[in-house]
Amino acid sequence: MDGAATAKIGIFGGTGLYDSEMLEDAREVRVGTRYGDPSDAVTVGTFRGRRVAFLPRHGKKHGIPPHLINFRANIEAFRQMGVTRIIAPSAVGSLREELKPGDFVMPSQYVDYTKSREYSFSEKGRVIHISMADPFCPELQDSISGASRKQGIELQTGKTYVCIEGPRFSTKAESKMYRSLGADVIGMTLVPECQLAREAQMCYASVSTITDYDAWAEKPVTAKEVMETLSRNVERTKALLAELVGRIPAERECRCADALGEAEF
Repeated sequence: MDGAATAKIGIFGGTGLYDSEMLEDAREVRVGTRYGDPSDAVTVGTFRGRRVAFLPRHGKKHGIPPHLINFRANIEAFRQMGVTRIIAPSAVGSLREELKPGDFVMPSQYVDYTKSREYSFSEKGRVIHISMADPFCPELQDSISGASRKQGIELQTGKTYVCIEGPRFSTKAESKMYRSLGADVIGMTLVPECQLAREAQMCYASVSTITDYDAWAEKPVTAKEVMETLSRNVERTKALLAELVGRIPAERECRCADALGEAEF
């Protein structure tokens, strides 16, 4: 792959964030992988002197539902482009009254309730038991915290994200069960994205916009409500990302780059 198609920082655009307008000298790159095609062409360019790759995980026209995203191809495409750090914006529902629609959340843990996804690069002849005790890169999380303070954005931290299969929303019984498990927000895309990034020895951190109260609040969630909240917050999300890119350290001092050191037999 030629140098103009490489980047160190990757951004997965989530629901409501489909473009990469902040990039200069942007070009689209089609990346094929052994796992199939990623969700769309990757846009790569420069922002404040940093090479950044942008990939909308649902496709530019939001045509791929969460349970059909080719997460392995998306991560592998970034890996082939030289990406070592991934920022993963997303939309989530709230399982706590104090976490309000429009708030930003940076989860520190997750609970996996997905059912039918390709969860690992581990294949016959290569067994990987990756540690996910602390799923997110502390360096990236520190950078996100600093960027949110600079932008005057209140960021809820130390929260647990429960990932469900989708594309449907939860029943009231399910939503109340997730609350009882200690989860704070609910979404459909964190898993296996973060696990695959760890197996690829990439840094990964998620930052989510709360779009609604989940079904536990006795008010059915609608796609219209989700998109209305996202549209009101998209500019704040872009401002946070713009501030964040410049704050990411040039060199990694975390352990993400050595994640496979104790994971393979």
